[in-house]
Amino acid sequence: MGQVNAGGALDRREVVQKLLAGRKDLLVVTGLGSPSYDVMAAGDHDNNYYLWAAMGSAAMVGLGLATAKPDHSVLVITGDGEMLMGMGGLATIATRKPANLTIAILDNGHFGETGMQVSHAGLGVNLDRVAQACGFGWTREIRDMAGVEDLRSRLSSRDGVKLATIKVKAENPPRVLPPRDGVYVKNRFRAALGHTPL
Repeated sequence: MGQVNAGGALDRREVVQKLLAGRKDLLVVTGLGSPSYDVMAAGDHDNNYYLWAAMGSAAMVGLGLATAKPDHSVLVITGDGEMLMGMGGLATIATRKPANLTIAILDNGHFGETGMQVSHAGLGVNLDRVAQACGFGWTREIRDMAGVEDLRSRLSSRDGVKLATIKVKAENPPRVLPPRDGVYVKNRFRAALGHTPL
């Protein structure tokens, strides 16, 4: 299988900035690595839950959060490599059907954290089609900013589980590191939701 679909032309930082514009009480879970840096570059927020060393877990953390907080919209921002590690989670999410959960996959077709090797997505695996086959209510492949704006407009609708593959450039912009203290991130997030620290 040759390289057929390795990323796209969108700027990942511009995409994330657009998705989070006017976010209000949107809860955001980030996949490890570049998506966390992208969300931090867009502006740190108490409602951001950054994952460190949790490869493949972002979508499932999003599912748990969406289930626990049905009155909040939940956005998972992750990469194609991280989502590939947790691809089985898409089936679980589709069967649970959390109406308030959206997954945005920043797909550059590469494993950005380990040397920019071409990923399965770069070799033609379409994660939005996998989600569609699993039973997600709304899926898209996005290649332009109009599509990003359309996705942003749907984040607060809570009308069914959604997933978009957003085709971004295969590049590594400078890292903007979010807080690395997991206890601090957890307790700050809990406090923003009105819960006591653990």
